[in-house]
Amino acid sequence: MELEEIKQEFLEIYYDNIEREGSEELLNFLEKSDFFTAPASGRRHSNFEGGLAFHSVNVYKRFLKLLQMEYGEAWTEKISPESVAIIALLHDICKVNTYTIDMRNVKVDGQWVQKPYYKYADSLPYGHGEKSVYMLSGFLKLTREEALCINWHMGCFDPRTTNSSILSEVFYKYPTVFLFHLADYMATYLDEKVDE
Repeated sequence: MELEEIKQEFLEIYYDNIEREGSEELLNFLEKSDFFTAPASGRRHSNFEGGLAFHSVNVYKRFLKLLQMEYGEAWTEKISPESVAIIALLHDICKVNTYTIDMRNVKVDGQWVQKPYYKYADSLPYGHGEKSVYMLSGFLKLTREEALCINWHMGCFDPRTTNSSILSEVFYKYPTVFLFHLADYMATYLDEKVDE
């Protein structure tokens, strides 16, 4: 997909679903940041220009499918369409303005050549999911479920989970947190690729 197509798809989902107070200010922030041009990662999934928005849309689609699969037509009785969009589209807002382009030496056909890559340089080392919750809270009043989904979307890969009992407790109390974790990983490993 082209950069503009990715952005348009993101914006359509955003405008169709998110009306909460502060959502316009949040979108202005995203537009002024590198959100729509940033990669989703430096060397892994969607590590290309626009990859962060691309990943966010993929996660949104996966989350919707999982909710529909688990709860059928009644999925909106469990969680609102607005919450689904906020959680999925904005779960990785912590990556805004954290990647810079740098050069590295890579061997190509036996010769060392300089190639650009995305270098991670976080000026606010607040964590990952918890940083996204912190940043979003400056714009929107998040529900408990939204905050938990975003905070724990990395699941057992979150460095704070040296003991999985906290995750188990969250997943049992809030099944949507578990489903969102699955959506993030399904999008990452099934829908996206690494740009060599």
